[in-house]
Amino acid sequence: MSSAEGGKLWGGRFVGDVDPVMEKFNASIAYDQRMWDADIRGSRAYVKALEKARLVSTEEMEQILQGMDQISEEWQKGVFEIKPGDEDIHTANERRLKELIGAPAGKLHTGRSRNDQVVTDMRLWLRDAIAALTVHSSNLIRTLVERAAAEIEVLFPGYTHMQRAQPIRWSHWMLSHAVALSRDVDRLLELRTRVNVLPLGSGAIAGTPFAIDRELLRKELAFDGISLNSMDATGQRDFVAEFLFWASLCLTHLSKMAEDLLLYSTKEFSFVTLSDAYSTGSSLMPQKKNADSLELIRSKAGRLFGRCAGFMMTLKGLPSTYNKDLQEDKEAMFDCYDTVEAVLQVATGVVTTLKINQSVMEAALSPDMLATDLAYYLVRKGVPFREAHGLSGKAVFAAETKNVSLNQLTEEDLSAISPLFEADVSSVWDYRSSVEQYGAPGGTARSSVAAQVEQLRSWLQKHGPPPSSTPSASS
Repeated sequence: MSSAEGGKLWGGRFVGDVDPVMEKFNASIAYDQRMWDADIRGSRAYVKALEKARLVSTEEMEQILQGMDQISEEWQKGVFEIKPGDEDIHTANERRLKELIGAPAGKLHTGRSRNDQVVTDMRLWLRDAIAALTVHSSNLIRTLVERAAAEIEVLFPGYTHMQRAQPIRWSHWMLSHAVALSRDVDRLLELRTRVNVLPLGSGAIAGTPFAIDRELLRKELAFDGISLNSMDATGQRDFVAEFLFWASLCLTHLSKMAEDLLLYSTKEFSFVTLSDAYSTGSSLMPQKKNADSLELIRSKAGRLFGRCAGFMMTLKGLPSTYNKDLQEDKEAMFDCYDTVEAVLQVATGVVTTLKINQSVMEAALSPDMLATDLAYYLVRKGVPFREAHGLSGKAVFAAETKNVSLNQLTEEDLSAISPLFEADVSSVWDYRSSVEQYGAPGGTARSSVAAQVEQLRSWLQKHGPPPSSTPSASS
C-alpha cells in the first residue's frame, strides 16, 4: 500500500496508487474548503461527546480542542496549507490536527463517518448563509418600502399584458415587489427550521455503536432537533434542493422587477434613470447607457433554476443512503448562495440610486386608461357592471371613430350612448381621483398604500434585522 493511500481516511484495504486523474476527479477540497469553520465546529462538539462516552480522555479532548483552535486560526489568517493528499475539508483538517498533536488526532473520527460529518457541515454552513441572506433580503425590502413612503404621491401607468391598464401609484408598484420578497424571507426562515436538524451521530448508515450523547451534540451546535433515522440523515439532501428552489423563486421575483425597470429606463419610457454605478457603456456606440445590472439580475434567475433542475436530476436516480453523486450538492449550494447574495446587494443598490422622472411618468397617463372609471360612473348610477362595461366600450369606439381622446367626447356624444351620462361625467377625467377610489385594503389609494407601508415596516421589525445590519457572508 502506498503512503498516499495509507494517509486517507478510507485507505486501509486499498493497494497501489489511485490514478491521478481519478484523484482530482474525486476530490472536493477545491470548493468544500469553504466549510472549514463548520467542520471545525462539528469536530469540537464531537470530541466533547467522545470524552463524555469515555472514548477519549479529558487530556486528549483538550489536546484536540487546542489543535482545532490552532487550525481555525490558520484558516482565519489564510495560512492553512492544503496538501496534495487532502481529498476534502474533513481530510485536510484531520491531517493538520495529526501534524499538530500526533496520535490523539486519530481518535477524533471514532464512530463518525464522513457521511454524517459532511451533512452536518453543510447544515451548519447553510444555517449561517440563511442568516446572511435574510439580512440582504430585508435590506432590499426596507429600501423599497422607505422609497415608496417618500414617493407616495407619484402616479404612473399600470400595465397588464404590456398594455396601459389603469393609473396607479409608483409606490404601489414598488410595494408589490417588496411584498413578494417578504414572502421569500418567510419561506427562507421556514426552510431554516428544516435545515437546523442535527445529523451527527448517524455514522455511515446504521447509526453509532458508542454511547454518543446526541443531545449534547445538538446543544453544542445549536440545532433545533435531532435526525430521526440514520439512513435518512446521511443520504437525503432535500434541504439543499429546497434551498435551490427557494433561490430560483426569489430570483424569479427579482427578475420580474428588473424586467420592469429595464423597460422603464428605456428612452421610449424614460420613467426612471439608472445610476452610472449600475450601468455600463457600449464599446462601439458612445451614446449608450446599458442597464447591465438589471440584465444580469434577470439572467441569474435562469442560472439558479438550472442548478435546481440539475441537482434534482442527480437526486432522482439515487438509491438509498450516501452515494458519491451527492458530492454535487456543495457546488450547487455555494453557487446558489453567492449568486443570490450578489443579486440582492446589486438590486438594493439599483433601487437606492435610481432617479424617477415624475413629469414623464404622469404625462404617460392617458384618458383611455379611465375607461373602467367611465363604467364605474354608470355602476354608481345603478347600471349592472357588465352593461356598464359594454357602454364604456362603445364610448371608446366612438372616440376612436372621431379620432379624439376619450375625455374629448362631448356630453352629447356620451348621452347618445346612455342618457345616464350627464354633466358630472367630467369628474371622471381626473387621474388622482381615479387612483383615490381604490381605498380598500391592498388598493392603490394613498391610504391603502400608506397602510401597506406600515404593515411592511411592522413585518421588518419582526422578521428583519435593524437597518444598520451588515451581514457577514459565509466564507
